Amino acid sequence: MNNRKRRLWTAGIAAGGVVAALVAFLLIGNPQEKGDDGRTDRQETVAERGQTVMPFDLEQTTHHFTPTKTGGVQDVVADQPDDTKQVGLIRTHLQQEAKAFSQGDFGDPAQIHGNSMPGLAELQKGYERIEVRYRERPEGATLTYATDEPALVDALHDWFKAQLSDHGDHAESGH
Repeated sequence: MNNRKRRLWTAGIAAGGVVAALVAFLLIGNPQEKGDDGRTDRQETVAERGQTVMPFDLEQTTHHFTPTKTGGVQDVVADQPDDTKQVGLIRTHLQQEAKAFSQGDFGDPAQIHGNSMPGLAELQKGYERIEVRYRERPEGATLTYATDEPALVDALHDWFKAQLSDHGDHAESGH
């Protein structure tokens, strides 16, 4: 095969690959495309996975993520403060998570958000150097994360950003 034919043949394969990718995109859809409820496909997947891990109803609760200089604060609250069922479920879950995170077990967030979640690997490796405190509040509960290590603070901030993005309208930034 001469050089001209080889270039044409290579260009044809490349064009075919682009066409195949475009067809797949059109058939499968954009993972960031929003559905009828305003959520991306990823947010829908996270919400579905969350139902298997979190006992409270995501439609009746909100996560708040507030980065701090030493880590961050994660609040989970019932949208209706007098919803004692949701408040109780939030408290039970966050007590369990505080214990698990203090032991380096971040399995629940990994199950919901995936093992490649930003910050997760660093938190799993550095868990002994992160203090996790649980506290009840009238409408739910709070986890406070604190460390002296800037790299772990950055990992916590990355982890919070990923959760904010993945939970969509079920989460808010505390800034």
